[in-house]
Amino acid sequence: MVCGGRAPAKLPGVSVNAAEPRGIRASVRRVARHASALMSLQQELAKLEMSRKAGALGAGVGLGIGAALVGVFALAFGLATAVVALAIVLDLWLAFLIVFAALLLLTALLGLLAVRSLRKGTPLAPEQALQEASLTRKVLKHRV
Repeated sequence: MVCGGRAPAKLPGVSVNAAEPRGIRASVRRVARHASALMSLQQELAKLEMSRKAGALGAGVGLGIGAALVGVFALAFGLATAVVALAIVLDLWLAFLIVFAALLLLTALLGLLAVRSLRKGTPLAPEQALQEASLTRKVLKHRV
């Protein structure tokens, strides 16, 4: 059978053959094989979706740790050198304030990048696979 000029997709464990037995039992067996293959493909989709989300969560955690580490190093070295350099031209308190504001901006930027990456990986439910399963159930319910 050809659909729209293309051969239909082959499902693992499912064959459509004119030589197969006909009748209700044979049809029920074919439907069961099709349903089993469909569920197998939906499980595979769920696994792929979960691995993609886990990668996004890993990146978010890495960026968050990077933000914390940069914040600590920036605080230690940046304060020491920048405050001394600015204190040559400005009052000491103003030099401290300027360096502090710059460090806060850098930490906020890295933190926002981490939050954005973490949101890509949540919720942990495989949304696309669940949506496909729901659509399949609706189609089967209306056709039976």
